[in-house]
Amino acid sequence: MNIKERMRAVLDAEAAAIQAVNITDDFEHAVHIIQNCQGKVLVTGIGKAGHIGNKFAATLCSTGTPAVFLHAAEAAHGDLGIVSDKDVMIAFSTSGKSREVLEILEFARHLGVVHLIGVTSHPDSALRDQCELILDMGDTGEACPLNLTPTSSSAVMLAIGDAIAMSLMESRGFTKEDWGKRHHGGYLGRVTRTDNMPH
Repeated sequence: MNIKERMRAVLDAEAAAIQAVNITDDFEHAVHIIQNCQGKVLVTGIGKAGHIGNKFAATLCSTGTPAVFLHAAEAAHGDLGIVSDKDVMIAFSTSGKSREVLEILEFARHLGVVHLIGVTSHPDSALRDQCELILDMGDTGEACPLNLTPTSSSAVMLAIGDAIAMSLMESRGFTKEDWGKRHHGGYLGRVTRTDNMPH
């Protein structure tokens, strides 16, 4: 396969994986739980899933939902101090078997986090037993020719996170003006700035 063919194959595989996601009632319930959260949204994960989780937390913050990324490994060294019993936790893990992610869910529950939401793919995922709601990624299959490198799975995670964030934004009635108040820098800050905002 030549380079152009490989690139098209990857894009097609990732697009197909996103299209195959089944939006169950758990997805809707997750949006309602997050919207009614009295604290903040704690997002966790490790490896490539952690990077996607970090982006998801940033997207939530910029669209009106207070969120923070809690690294699953660093949590064991004091970062769990950010957890409160008013928070919601969302864990990203394709396999749902990463030891660090499973541990942080257990400790979060001990610290009083009531709502635990998992984003995972594997049907035998231990994460499914830990979480109240599961946002099932489906059988993504990787676009990697070795079926190892997180590719399609990462694309699906990213898309699920964006779908949740955009649903929350619309449910909150979040406006362009609200958006601009959180983006005072860069091009997007300039095009959404209102006259009464500080410079």
